[in-house]
Amino acid sequence: MSFIYNRTVHFQDTDAAGVVYFANVLAICHEAYEESLEASNINLKDFFTNPSIAYPIVHANVDFLRPMFGGDKLIISLMPRKLGVDKFEITYEITIANVVVAKAITRHICIDAISRSKQELSDEIIRWLETNRPDAEEAERRKSREIM
Repeated sequence: MSFIYNRTVHFQDTDAAGVVYFANVLAICHEAYEESLEASNINLKDFFTNPSIAYPIVHANVDFLRPMFGGDKLIISLMPRKLGVDKFEITYEITIANVVVAKAITRHICIDAISRSKQELSDEIIRWLETNRPDAEEAERRKSREIM
């Protein structure tokens, strides 16, 4: 099941025209990413502060479908998927009142924090990917039917 993050657009998120500044959409998506990690019992302080491995973003993309204004209530759906042994991608869908207003993607690579060389995803990230993948809910339903 995808992870859902609720957020209100704040004045500081907007530009002179009163709409969300384009770069802030990625910042909001990253907030959703952090919340999903924490919801999966990943210690954020350990994850982001002096880790032995890191997950830098190597690609980001945002499509803007409708403007977002201060005070808007956003629902961000986060759907990660494993792309290989050392990378994953997160798709974000941002809605307001059941209308999709933006879509974003971030692609992450796993590296050794010291040598900066690629390495396999950690067990905790693999668990997070499995828990939050879009078809996880359907897989759980299938498992429960098999047990019956």
